[in-house]
Amino acid sequence: MSSEPDRGLGAPDYTSGELQTIVAARSLTGKRSCFIGVGRPSTAALLARMVHNPELVLVYESGTIGAKPYHVPLSIGDGELAQTADFVVSVPEMFNYWIGPGQVQVAFLGAAQVDRHANLNSTVIGDYEHPKTRLPGAGGAPEIATGCEEVVVIAPHGRRTFVAELDFRTTRGDRTTIVITDLGVLEPVDGELTLATLHPGVTVEQVREATGWELKVAGNLRVSEAPTAAELAALRELVSR
Repeated sequence: MSSEPDRGLGAPDYTSGELQTIVAARSLTGKRSCFIGVGRPSTAALLARMVHNPELVLVYESGTIGAKPYHVPLSIGDGELAQTADFVVSVPEMFNYWIGPGQVQVAFLGAAQVDRHANLNSTVIGDYEHPKTRLPGAGGAPEIATGCEEVVVIAPHGRRTFVAELDFRTTRGDRTTIVITDLGVLEPVDGELTLATLHPGVTVEQVREATGWELKVAGNLRVSEAPTAAELAALRELVSR
């Protein structure tokens, strides 16, 4: 399935990627703090502060706490993060005194592979000794996933990502509460990811076809609300800066 909807007659005026970002931003409504990386997780967190939760404290692995960037940062070392932060700590202090003791409520994580138990791989594709692809690696993800109260995974939905078996387990999925994709939202039920929400225009068959295991479907399957005009305007303003 294409990640961008057909712009034919009656087609939505937003992309599947925009909807994924907006759904991720909505998940931060009412949360006090979020540990985020770059890319779509960062965009979603900034959007959440703009529209849904202006008091949300953004925390980056580089040590910036309470950052308030006006554009999507290029990396965790983007200078605007330090310039707009409430304060900056060293990376060891970040992990020893903020992540480890559970001071940050939610973590936004991505990965190259996700299995049915929400375990993540960001290390290698293929055999570890002779991989097809060497990925960026764990970074702080294992510690983040065990130190934060909740973990939200944001990933594209396809069989290359949602696999029956990881090539390498980088991060455990024990604290994952939701997995947000460009097709829907998965939630763990009895330790196994289950399709809980479909995005508008997506079918159960499409999600199952894009999943590398026999995906279970919740009995009370929901449909995501379409983006509001305010959400779309804020998102497009954010990414155009």
